[in-house]
Amino acid sequence: MDMTAFFTMSYGLYVVSATAGDERAGCVINTATQVTAEPPRLMVAVHKDNCTARVIREAGTFTVTAIDQTADMPYIGNFGFRTSDTYNKFEKYDVAESATGDAYSPEHACAVFACRLADTVDVGTHYLFIGDVAEAERLSDEPPLTYAYYHSTLKGKTPPKASSYQG
Repeated sequence: MDMTAFFTMSYGLYVVSATAGDERAGCVINTATQVTAEPPRLMVAVHKDNCTARVIREAGTFTVTAIDQTADMPYIGNFGFRTSDTYNKFEKYDVAESATGDAYSPEHACAVFACRLADTVDVGTHYLFIGDVAEAERLSDEPPLTYAYYHSTLKGKTPPKASSYQG
């Protein structure tokens, strides 16, 4: 099988976050999509070993921000290459609270979606979290950051917990 065929698929980059009690978690994902218009629903894929997956399950909510092209590698590294178990990812950036009570950073984000967890599907290494969108808001007119732009312009790498990782 030619696994490089998957490189032709277009993805955006997002930060998915959740807050359960005093615990806040967030991570960069490349799998988020609208799945229905009525009711408006989003689906995100999060690696099972990721702290954020556990916090989403505990919270019953999640918030997705669409990263824009103003994002730099320190921002992506902060949310994508560290674990919320041992590192406060929200310490260096402005923090807002979504309609569902989840912490998120509006910096380098062109949109935010606050979701109530409707379903969880186990797909092997990842959970698909399907959420009813409680609120959606455009945050800027900056273009969204695509995975292709991340690799070609920012020269970013794919971490092992990403759904598109190929060891």
